[in-house]
Formats: sequence, C-alpha cells, structure tokens
Amino acid sequence: MIISHEHPDYKAQFLKWDDNRFNGAYYYSREITRNIIPNVETDRGWVTINIPGKAEDRAIVFIHNNMYPNAYAWLRKFQDLILVCGVPSTCQKVEYISRAIYLPLSVDVAELMTYRREKTKKRAFAGRASKRFGYDFPEDTEFLEGLPRKFFLQELATYEEVYAVGRVALEAKALGCKVLPYDPRYPDPDVWEVIDNRYAAKILQQKLDEIDG
Repeated sequence: MIISHEHPDYKAQFLKWDDNRFNGAYYYSREITRNIIPNVETDRGWVTINIPGKAEDRAIVFIHNNMYPNAYAWLRKFQDLILVCGVPSTCQKVEYISRAIYLPLSVDVAELMTYRREKTKKRAFAGRASKRFGYDFPEDTEFLEGLPRKFFLQELATYEEVYAVGRVALEAKALGCKVLPYDPRYPDPDVWEVIDNRYAAKILQQKLDEIDG
C-alpha cells in the first residue's frame, strides 16, 4: 500500500488550495515515490502525505509538519508505525504516536541541475508566504512564493543569496545560492546539507534493517 499525493482524497483537497498548493510536502512526496520507495526493500506500507484516516498498521509514515506535529495525532490508532522525520527534534515530538526515526531531508539533485542559471539577482526569501510572517527582512529582499515549481526553481537559481529553510534551503544550495538564516529554530544554515533522494534511500534501508532485521 502506498498512500501518497496521488490519493483521490488528497487531490480533491489539493485543488481547493490557492498558493498553499505549492508546498514542500507535495513535492517531497513526489520524490519519495519516485526515488526513495523503489530503492528500499521492505514489506511495510508507505504513507508519504498527511491524509487523516488514511494509513495502515506497520506503515512507514513521512512527517512533514515540524511546527505542528500534532497534525499527525490521528495516527495513534495504528500499530507498529515507523515515523520518518526530517528534523531530529521532531522525533521527540511524535514518539508518543509510534517509533520515530530521523532521515535527513533530501532532494532530486539531477533534476535540480537542469534549473541552474546565471546569478543575476541579489537576495530573496523563498518558500510559502506563511513561513516569513513575523520576520523582518532587508528592504532589498524580493519574495519568491506562490509559484508553480518549474518557475519557482528557475527564478530561485538566479539569486545569489536566499532566506530559506527545509527542502527549499536544500534546493537553493543545490542551485548554487548562499542560504541565509532567518528562522531562530535554524540559526546555522549548515544544518541544510544537500543529500540526494537515492542516497537517502540507502540511509532509510539501513535504519529499516536495524528495526525489522
């Protein structure tokens, strides 16, 4: 079983969203199903996106929301889950639900290389608008948000410096941008290390082997 962004319930919800539809969880789910799942051997099922009620016992569940992990509390009714977290501190926040493991966030490096461009712009914030509220940025900062992925990456590649966190920070680094800190949770941009999905699959396989034998 694979519950992903292709599930009818998610598609119906996705179409109702405006700018928020271009979110990291959706694009990460696409890469998980394309580059990680095919490279991992397990008899467990997969849940790559959060659709309340849609899971099964023993599933591998990717946790995307690090700010509000209680969004996954509904998973408590399922047994023997493995919760995959992209930030170490999130493991502690969701371990009341089931076993949690840390897997560094990853990107499709080969895909990102096709978006490399000459640097023609100075500085931008990149990501969903909701992630920048409450923060002050220099006046010359431009804002990349609410764009379809293709155009977002094309534009992102043209900036020298980028305020970003999470997978956007990884994408920016892969595109040759300098990532700047702004979120106090992540004061050191070096925490965002560019890791390819396929290498992440190897890390996940090792962790699963330790758990399941």
